[in-house]
Amino acid sequence: MAKKVETVNMVDRFAEFKELKNIDKTTMISVLEESFRNVLAKMFGSDENFDVIMNPDKGDCEIYQNLEVVRDGEVVNPDKQISLSEAREIDPECEIGEDVSKQIYFEKFGRRAILNLRQTLQSKILDLQKEALTQKFKELEGEIVVGEVHQVWKREVLLLDDEHNELIMPKEEQIPSDNFRKGDMIRAVVKRVDNANSNPKVIVSRTDEAFLRRLFEQEVPEIHDGLITIRAVARIPGERAKIAVESYDDRIDPVGACVGIKGSRIHGIVRELRNENIDVISYTSNPQLFIQRALSPASISSIRLNEEEKKAEVFLHPDEVSLAIGKGGLNIRLATKLTGYTIDVYRDIEEGEEDIYLDEFADEIDTWVIEQLKNIGLGTAKSVLNATPEKLEQADLEEDTIAHVLEVIKAEFED
Repeated sequence: MAKKVETVNMVDRFAEFKELKNIDKTTMISVLEESFRNVLAKMFGSDENFDVIMNPDKGDCEIYQNLEVVRDGEVVNPDKQISLSEAREIDPECEIGEDVSKQIYFEKFGRRAILNLRQTLQSKILDLQKEALTQKFKELEGEIVVGEVHQVWKREVLLLDDEHNELIMPKEEQIPSDNFRKGDMIRAVVKRVDNANSNPKVIVSRTDEAFLRRLFEQEVPEIHDGLITIRAVARIPGERAKIAVESYDDRIDPVGACVGIKGSRIHGIVRELRNENIDVISYTSNPQLFIQRALSPASISSIRLNEEEKKAEVFLHPDEVSLAIGKGGLNIRLATKLTGYTIDVYRDIEEGEEDIYLDEFADEIDTWVIEQLKNIGLGTAKSVLNATPEKLEQADLEEDTIAHVLEVIKAEFED
């Protein structure tokens, strides 16, 4: 009776294995056969003279041991040989020197053998599941997936997709204003699959630039259909983003198509990104015009390019400097990232106005200090002198350093 129970359990194990996702029938048969052979090799020292025939539809297998027929009383190795009289009970016409196939009933080997088989099979199933999971999500890298929040921890969130695969979203991959609760349905992009110690971990992100790209593909049919192409993306997650688009059809306005009537298309993306401001601009291969568009809403007077070093000196009316830089420097940082050019903003010197670019003071003021001032839009001597204390504080410099800068500049004009 005990043997019958064990046999049924073996069949159940095969049926369970057959239902596993992402595992094809050929692989299933191969793994089952390999598991049986591993156990047979442990029991008999080798599996070379065994035939293992899988019947996955029935949930069982047949095992045959191929033995050499020898004279009665001359069996030296019962794992490889069989006496003539015993062999003729299997095949009445067999002769000495031939091989006969003796069927082996695995369940008769006892509980230990069956337990060994199950453990081997479970181990191989686990390896196969890990391999299938890795392969599946490697192919989904850069694509949007939807998961239900299963657990929220301090440093990461655990999501489960519709097949109950685990997806991990670390804190740095979450938009700063994201606030998840158990049961929430979340969209994110598959960033990578970590496979440390053969234990795959699917990392998803809502801060990656690919997430913004895929959201536009979902919301804007012209992008999905290839009529509009996303040429560049720059993001500061949860704050602001710039996206450059281009249309291959002159009849389609790429910016208008992305924004939609009364902002209908972009509003959904903005909500998904927790009210992240998105500037959509029309891409151009003309670097000067592209930089000008990237610095919108600022109005630029002129641009001086160094294409070899990918640097741009941008001159603006004093009133436009703060617009070009943006709150906290967001606008100029995004424009730099979007265009690939390092952008320095300068206050345009009006005719008859005497001024000096800060770079001229490099022998008296450290270069890094000059760069800090230029980063907040103070690229000339007069702009520094006219700046308020609050404005100078944005450069994140020591008071002594600022005092030294002002002293050097004032001395220049006094001379």
